[in-house]
Amino acid sequence: MMPDKEKMALVTGAAGVLGSATARALAAEGYRVILVDIVKKPLDELAGSIGDAAIPLPLDIRNPQAVAEACDAIRNNQGEVSVLVNNAGVLSNEKLADTTDDEWRRILSVNLDGAFYLCRQWLPGMKRRHWGRIVNICSLAMKTGGLTAGTAYTASKGALSALTFSIAREAAPHGVTANGIAPAYILTPMITDYLSDDQQHRLLEQIPVGRFCEAKEVANVVRFLISPLSGFITGEIIDINGGLHMD
Repeated sequence: MMPDKEKMALVTGAAGVLGSATARALAAEGYRVILVDIVKKPLDELAGSIGDAAIPLPLDIRNPQAVAEACDAIRNNQGEVSVLVNNAGVLSNEKLADTTDDEWRRILSVNLDGAFYLCRQWLPGMKRRHWGRIVNICSLAMKTGGLTAGTAYTASKGALSALTFSIAREAAPHGVTANGIAPAYILTPMITDYLSDDQQHRLLEQIPVGRFCEAKEVANVVRFLISPLSGFITGEIIDINGGLHMD
């Protein structure tokens, strides 16, 4: 396995709770981290708290042309990305009949299309250098049909998992791994803002460990998947759900 000489990572959804925890974890591993999110101010604040290793990049990952231009600028000014973490995601709790056309496209454009555009940009270079790590943040929803999540969200995360498998198969002979993480009920606004106190209480009763997931626990799995410890792991979706779902 070739060493990671570039030591540059890109994290989408970086301004959120999970994204910021992941960015901090990667910086702690010695990576320069490109922080991608759609709003500039929280990115600048996060970059300031991380220090010189952080590079804020406001970007709408739903726009393929904007993604291509941003990636070209990164190559010209920073170098090649060797670790890509597709973390950006938006939630919808609407079930099938209540999911509008606009809602369907909005959810898939962020949760699936953005990851595809970025993988398409960075995978070829990883393959040429015979080293790279892609980590896609999926969801337990894809395995359960969405306990509380809606149809578009569940479908988008299932498709993201299939994208992970496809990339893993293609990239494995070139020293590049692609894996997913399927968290359940991380302590983020997706829990605190979208679920009532009663829903949260009922969920906690179903989670064997009796608590919600901490963002840093998912970030630790990212650290493992990009480390030499996981070089023989690719095409896996790693569950982190406190025992809520076992397979």
